[in-house]
Amino acid sequence: MYAERLDRVRHRMGELGVDVLLLSIGADLPYLTGYRAMPLERLTMLVVPAGGDATLVVPRLEAPRVVERPEVFTLRAWEETEDPVSLVAGLAGSARTLAVGDRTWARVVLDLQARLTAASWRPGSEVVGPLRAVKDAAEVESLRRASAAADEVALQLQAGDVPLVGRTEAEVSADLGRRLVASGHAEVNFAIVAAGANAASPHHEPGGRVIERGEVVLCDFGGTMPDGYCSDMTRCVVTGEPPAQLREVHAVLERAQAAAVDAAVVGASCEEVDAVARRHISDAGYGDHFIHRTGHGIGLEEHEDPYLVVGNPESLVPGHAFSVEPGIYLDGRFGARIEDIVVATAAGPESLNRAPHGLAVVEA
Repeated sequence: MYAERLDRVRHRMGELGVDVLLLSIGADLPYLTGYRAMPLERLTMLVVPAGGDATLVVPRLEAPRVVERPEVFTLRAWEETEDPVSLVAGLAGSARTLAVGDRTWARVVLDLQARLTAASWRPGSEVVGPLRAVKDAAEVESLRRASAAADEVALQLQAGDVPLVGRTEAEVSADLGRRLVASGHAEVNFAIVAAGANAASPHHEPGGRVIERGEVVLCDFGGTMPDGYCSDMTRCVVTGEPPAQLREVHAVLERAQAAAVDAAVVGASCEEVDAVARRHISDAGYGDHFIHRTGHGIGLEEHEDPYLVVGNPESLVPGHAFSVEPGIYLDGRFGARIEDIVVATAAGPESLNRAPHGLAVVEA
């Protein structure tokens, strides 16, 4: 698998005229090698020449964590007394055009540029991003498992099994995180819990606010499974009879989200899918309250290509995996969002999340 991915990377490097690809921390590295570097100040970097063998440069103390794959890369462990930037620069040689991973520490990039003064530079995402965005069958199955595990938590929330009233948002967030791990996730990436007026902030940080009866609770949560693939979903519940406008807003979102999923067919552009969701919300009079893109790609990262947003003309192809998550946010009052992970297939869009979309009334 990794050797085949590296072959495709080299092919794309040839198309783009990139002589050497340099990848450090971030998801591109495990995508190509199976090794996820710790975000340390010590340099880890995969050096991929367009026409030569790849070398994985790692600190000596991290080398035992690497599963060696001789058909993919040669391992070069550097000692504490060595200069790893000079080592990488030497491996890059006289390359004229280099692509560097988007998540690489700025200090490393600046040091490399100071040593490789004749080279031109471009983002590594131009090389690896389009390849990672198209998931193969095994990756889709990994995302399907991740979504099913998140669904378990959503169903518990909707059934009233997660206590809400009288607890703080932070306490409920921690509870959702524990349930994500119990469902099979290796890590919790986030668990947004936003009650009442706080739900009008799309990325609200759960805090000490106590959840009361009769208010909406927006829960957006996801994590990373043991194989590295991510989940991400959003559902809203209400702790008692919802006011009429909340019911109206949520019904608008249900229609907008379903229409956008249906529109996410192979050949449709990312901005067209965004426009479908936005049109439904605007027609209902809430267009000014939908303040973010309709969706983002997902895979080894919770946010990656492709992005469903105005201005992105990229066409969906089989294997593209992304969220569809329209939201409506009324400042000082409440907010709501519905989010599923969807995969574009030749047979039509497939929603990986199956938890009900309706506004669940819970006595929790």
